[in-house]
Amino acid sequence: MINLKGRSFLTLLDFTPTEIRYLIDSAHMFKQLKLSGQEQPILNNKSICLLFQKDSTRTRSAFEIGAGDQGAHTVYFGPSGSHIAKKESIVDTARVLGGMFDGIQFRGYRQKDAQDLAKYAGVPVWNGLTDEYHPTQILADHLTILEERGYLKGIRFVYYGDAKNNMGNSLMIGAVKMGMHFVAVAPKEYWPEKKLVKECQAIALKTNATLTFTEDPIAGAKNADVIYTDVWVSMGESDSVWQKRLKDLMPYQVSMKIINAAKPNVIFLHCLPAFHDRNTEIGEKIFQKYGFSELEVTDEVFQSKHSKVFDQAENRLHSIKALMVATL
Repeated sequence: MINLKGRSFLTLLDFTPTEIRYLIDSAHMFKQLKLSGQEQPILNNKSICLLFQKDSTRTRSAFEIGAGDQGAHTVYFGPSGSHIAKKESIVDTARVLGGMFDGIQFRGYRQKDAQDLAKYAGVPVWNGLTDEYHPTQILADHLTILEERGYLKGIRFVYYGDAKNNMGNSLMIGAVKMGMHFVAVAPKEYWPEKKLVKECQAIALKTNATLTFTEDPIAGAKNADVIYTDVWVSMGESDSVWQKRLKDLMPYQVSMKIINAAKPNVIFLHCLPAFHDRNTEIGEKIFQKYGFSELEVTDEVFQSKHSKVFDQAENRLHSIKALMVATL
């Protein structure tokens, strides 16, 4: 029997493969219950704090709808809606919120802040994204892969772009935890930190996973079951980094050339938002300044039969719901 009650969810490093699979299977169950109209609320009278230092579409929606479906109610604090780290320390904030709420979602700038919240709040804290990790996203990704392939162990999972950002870190950890073959395709300076790679290699020995790092975009795609990418500039980073990232990472744009080098039934995933056209303020700004109308993925790939990005986005709801229920 898996019992995660009272546990915080800050990084997948803290969870066993069995525990992670339990959350994924629970997410699948909650999805089926919701779609069939048979879901019953388990979190009646629970109060959940949504603490956002960074704005979000999918994470906020998933927590609010998931909590509502399960009978809980939420209080949202946006980037300017609380005193956290401005007039009040993380530790003091944790003690205040922990005395009022049953669980806290934190989406912020520093992993250490998420850790301090969890240490002092006395209630489960869920990491909705920090500078180092984005573990709730990985649950949705794995649910999507499971739906498309029917299994996780042995999947060849290939990530293109900045492999040392929070998504690169979390995808690598999630892959080795579940026995996948993880491939990072990026310039060497964008490979994950050596310390984390070493930790993941130790996990891989136990799960029969493998880790591969390459600078060759075409070779990296060979036999891929899943091709994944993310934006090249993370939230909160200065506009000044755009020029270097574009120069370094444009050769790693996921195009149909990359897709065609993978397995015929390869699926494409992206945690969103994606710069696949000019239909956003930032997308148009990049085009006007640098001349690129597509960045990390082409619109052809994004709109193709291989793309499962909107199924993946929907699965944020079911996986986050499963996480809240399991830990509360």
